[in-house]
Amino acid sequence: MAEDGLRIGGLSSGLAVILNGEDGKENSSRSHFVSCCDDLGHQSVERTLEYVFALPNKSLGPLVSSVDRNVVRSILKNEFLKYHVNSEASVSNRDGIAVDNGSVPQIVGLEEVSICGDIRIVKSPLLLESFAMFSSARGNVRVWKGKWMYEVTLETSGIQQLGWATVTCPFTDHKGVGDADDSYAFDGRRVKKWNKEAEIYGQPWVAGDIIGCCIDLDCNEISFYRNGVSLGVAFSGIRKLGPGSGYYPAISLSQGERCKLNFGAHPFRYQINGYLPLQEPPSVNACATQLLQCLSRLLGMERAERSSVEKSRSLKRFVSLEEIFYPVSHGICEEFFSVLEADMGSIEYVSWGIVVSFMMEVFGVQVPHDYSSLDRVVDVFLQYQDSHVMFEHILNALSCGCKTASIVLTECPYSGSYPYLALVCHILRREELMVLWWKSSDFEFIFEGFLSRKSPNRQDLQCMMPSVWWPGSCEDVSYESSMMLTTTALSEGVNKIEEKHRELCLLVMQFIPPISSLQFPGSVFRTFIQNILLKNRGADRNMPPPGVSSNSVLVSLYTVILHFLSEGFSMGDCCNWLKTSESDGCHVGFLHRGGQQSFPVGLFLKNDPHRADISRLGGSFSHLLKSHPVYDQEAEVIRWEEGCMDDEETRVTHLTEQKPCCCSNYDADFSRSLKYPIRYAAKGSRGHCSPNPERSAQVAAECSAGNLNDDIADKPSTSDQSESEFGYHPVRHMRIVPRESNTSTTTLREEELLDALLLLYHVGLAPNFKQASNYMSHQSQSISLLEETDKQIRERPCSEQLKRLKEARNNYRDDVIDCVRHCTWYRVSLFSRWKQRGMYAACMWIVQLLLVLSKMDLVFIYIPEFYLEALVDCFHVLRKSDPPFVPSAIFIKQGLASFVTFVVTHFNDPRVSSADLRDLLLQSISVLVQYKEYLSAFENNEAATLRMPKALLSAFDNRSWIPVTNILLRLCKGYGFGSSKHGESSSSSVVFQRLLREACINDEGLFSAFLNRLFNTLSWTMTEFSVSVREMQEKYQVSDFQQRKCCVIFDLSCNLARVLEFCTHEIPQAFLSGSDTNLRRLTELIVFILNHITSAADTEFFDLSLRRNGQSSEKVNRGTILAPLVGIILNLLDASTEPESIGKNDVVGIFSSMDCPDTIHCGFQYLLEHNWAGSFRGDAYLTKLRQLECFLGLVLCRIETQEIEKTRSGTVTDADDGMCCICYATVADAQFVPCSHRSCYGCISRHLLNCVRCFFCNATVGEVIKKVETKNISDQDLSRLVPLSSLINSQCVPSP
Repeated sequence: MAEDGLRIGGLSSGLAVILNGEDGKENSSRSHFVSCCDDLGHQSVERTLEYVFALPNKSLGPLVSSVDRNVVRSILKNEFLKYHVNSEASVSNRDGIAVDNGSVPQIVGLEEVSICGDIRIVKSPLLLESFAMFSSARGNVRVWKGKWMYEVTLETSGIQQLGWATVTCPFTDHKGVGDADDSYAFDGRRVKKWNKEAEIYGQPWVAGDIIGCCIDLDCNEISFYRNGVSLGVAFSGIRKLGPGSGYYPAISLSQGERCKLNFGAHPFRYQINGYLPLQEPPSVNACATQLLQCLSRLLGMERAERSSVEKSRSLKRFVSLEEIFYPVSHGICEEFFSVLEADMGSIEYVSWGIVVSFMMEVFGVQVPHDYSSLDRVVDVFLQYQDSHVMFEHILNALSCGCKTASIVLTECPYSGSYPYLALVCHILRREELMVLWWKSSDFEFIFEGFLSRKSPNRQDLQCMMPSVWWPGSCEDVSYESSMMLTTTALSEGVNKIEEKHRELCLLVMQFIPPISSLQFPGSVFRTFIQNILLKNRGADRNMPPPGVSSNSVLVSLYTVILHFLSEGFSMGDCCNWLKTSESDGCHVGFLHRGGQQSFPVGLFLKNDPHRADISRLGGSFSHLLKSHPVYDQEAEVIRWEEGCMDDEETRVTHLTEQKPCCCSNYDADFSRSLKYPIRYAAKGSRGHCSPNPERSAQVAAECSAGNLNDDIADKPSTSDQSESEFGYHPVRHMRIVPRESNTSTTTLREEELLDALLLLYHVGLAPNFKQASNYMSHQSQSISLLEETDKQIRERPCSEQLKRLKEARNNYRDDVIDCVRHCTWYRVSLFSRWKQRGMYAACMWIVQLLLVLSKMDLVFIYIPEFYLEALVDCFHVLRKSDPPFVPSAIFIKQGLASFVTFVVTHFNDPRVSSADLRDLLLQSISVLVQYKEYLSAFENNEAATLRMPKALLSAFDNRSWIPVTNILLRLCKGYGFGSSKHGESSSSSVVFQRLLREACINDEGLFSAFLNRLFNTLSWTMTEFSVSVREMQEKYQVSDFQQRKCCVIFDLSCNLARVLEFCTHEIPQAFLSGSDTNLRRLTELIVFILNHITSAADTEFFDLSLRRNGQSSEKVNRGTILAPLVGIILNLLDASTEPESIGKNDVVGIFSSMDCPDTIHCGFQYLLEHNWAGSFRGDAYLTKLRQLECFLGLVLCRIETQEIEKTRSGTVTDADDGMCCICYATVADAQFVPCSHRSCYGCISRHLLNCVRCFFCNATVGEVIKKVETKNISDQDLSRLVPLSSLINSQCVPSP
């Protein structure tokens, strides 16, 4: 019969139906109405009931009374069961299976004695989680004949081995299913099958997948299915076993992995033909199915009557369903629940299966939904006591359906979890069912299921996006339009699901629980959020703890809250009860309201369980309570005017004439990118901010060096920071007021939602955005490689090379297609326009809050670290979004100028205890100043121009020197030797060059300390580079890590040398005036670098060690380090010719005094012979080289003169006890006190820059005695006493 299976989408049967014409022709347009009446045209209730109960025609005799529930029950007992249930009840052949321990009834579960490790049932019947590193278990059922299956619903997608094993398979802490004979498993994380050895098999799985584990003991095969799709036969020829043994269902889980086993306790989601469940379905299921089909036909008749009532009135006489609907429906339900009551263990199976299918059929999976029919069904069901238990199971089943539903392109926009969400949102409008759900012990578990959304894997994306196109591709032209249509359809599908998520959350928000204590709307939702956050502590770790929620739950909850705060509430007048910051403008999104802003400080000061162990800016919460206790500020609300922390002339708020980017209309400029986002896929991933031409390697060094922290040792250094400049200052237009009445504390506030939003972003969204960024970056690289390969193929190489190129091209093309699909999915799910708008507004709101609170020391240190981390990450996500949210030129200017203020103010704020957080702010500056559009924002920011130059110099220490170097290089480049070819001077910052010069001149102590650390760091990096090259040379091989390390260290050395070149150009007096210590150290460093670069030992491996994959030799050469050395020398020569420099430190004399004349000669000759043509436009550099050549001549002449004088005098300085035993170049004219050891004043001065202990005996130096006249040294000549503090101050070194 056609009605045997419930059909999705509604029924076509009824009192009056449209039938095809009697002529039987396919194209006949004739049709007529057929009424359920007798030959004379009289209405017949009997015929109607026969149709409802699917009885043979005229099987019911004339009714002697009106239709009531007793009549209906009589028909069901006497006629219905006779024709249907008995005839359809099939006895399955279940030979070849046995449940151990003889349990009655035979319920299949886990065999407890088989458990190894720590597997727990976190929710009945069989939702399992592993709390040990590796846990295994098997079921209590074995099979030896026939075809059997069970299903596993993946709650997580990590390492799980699912399959079959015999009782002899040993389970240990390291071995599980598939690791022994007669043990077979599939692991979708590693995409392998296991039977002692692993082989590639199947597809990668994702959370929400349903894996069918099938064993065919007739053909001796084991196969697996993913969401009903066969992955192929995994194992064949498995050993035959007898009734005394058999194969058990078995699983192995790594720590934190969760899955739900279904041996047959619930109907299978994907029943595989020919395979039986391990647990036999309840016997009442067939009867319950037939009864619900009767109810379906009754509802179908009602629908047909509603749609055809006008046409049917021409018959004048037909059965009124209103007369029979109530007794028939109630009679059916009475019988239905009596059947379930007879076997209470079956209600779960029936609810999960036939009842949910029936309700989905009545409601409809597509719009328009049949709300009226569903309401009538629910009304009838709720009149029976057992319906509450049934509805609990229905909610559980719908929640599970949301977890496992995949978005199907052909079903969009009403695909994925939408049908389940639409159904549950409608039935939960009934207070009775909402109370039932809330009282359920599984309330939060079910709620999480509703918020779950299954992510696609590579194969899923291939089905969703069969045609792929990207800018510049050689694919079929039709693929572009197909890709655009696909993207639009998927976007609409995701939007529909998100709409239902919001609708469901609003229902929970509006719900007031029926308890004795006074409750306000939003209390249930607040509790749910707090418990979710408490549950997911540590979810952002590399190894999350067991029990955390699915990432999709966090993302969905974040999306709901973001929409509420940004776009406002779309259902009802919820703002009457939601506590807002303003009394007016309640229909404007919280994040977009201008004027006065407020925030309850108590959110930071409360010791809530879900945030107690969250680190604060000032340290741990427990530590702060002891060191900085707070008592009276928990009830305070801080208020300020929007934009009060911005410069008045550049202030942009929601109330100013010029609106922020989040509230401005850029549709005209970005309509194409929104309508056709794929057009910008490749372009956006390569960076839409138009970076400066020929960006130097410091960005790569910044990223790479972070991973080399374990290999690059820290260097001793110091850093100057003053807490006074970060102390309390009054904020303009800010005031602190007491909190409102106590009753408002129980009302859900929008500020609470904002607080939760940031934590959800931190633990849930940030990893997704990072993964999206990786795909975008990989897409850009793959497209470049594909284009380069196509270019090489067009050059018509030889046949063998052409074959290799075509193979490489196919691989690159596959990579590009895969990346385009993933990037498209991330754009659809994460980067919709309203989300970008909300994220931008959230950044504005949070940065203003942080700046305001930074003026309140006691509150600022209690701010959770995730506020700052979420702000910075969200800012850069928007900056790199694809397609771009707004043009980069106005991204900061129109709304986020405060972000610049915040990062430059707090990247060295001592109140921020975490060095990682300060590094995060410093890295933000390092990234932003690479782009002209953002650099101009720094130049126009008052805080940046006032604070950043000095702060950068003081932050150059053993931890932050890499980002500081990158920033200084970006600000100062353009004047260096060899940099004019790429036009760097046009993209440099003249403003910050001037400010840096002034800071160095005005604060000699700060600059000298910076210069000392710069010398030390450059010397260290060059030493590390030389050692790395020698190590590779000794091993006669270049590993990827060693090569990468060499590249990073060399790039850093080049950057440091460029910064040093800037110092000699802008502040030459630091080297030419006063003590010659700086000039001598600079000279030694130049000679040191030249010696390493030109030595024969390094030459052989130099180019090989620096050559990156795909990089030409033109971009990797010694010129990158030699150019700044030439620039330094020329800068000193130019400055020494100035009138004010005459008579000061002699550059030629210092170079000629070095005890390595051969190295100097060889090094300078190498500089002169280097091919500089590739680094300059034109031949202007030739004049500079002639100047360098003249300088070399002077140095060589001075060296020769000194040698002649030594020969004439016959002095042997090496044997002279009066010479300095450190440098052997000058007289030992200074003495340490109190130890009396002697050395030259220059060596002592340099040593005291980094240490205040004697370098002979390690005694603490109190004073230094210097000889006034340096003829013959003796104790009586040591007449000048130099206090240590004066010596340190003269060298401008921070005291220890």
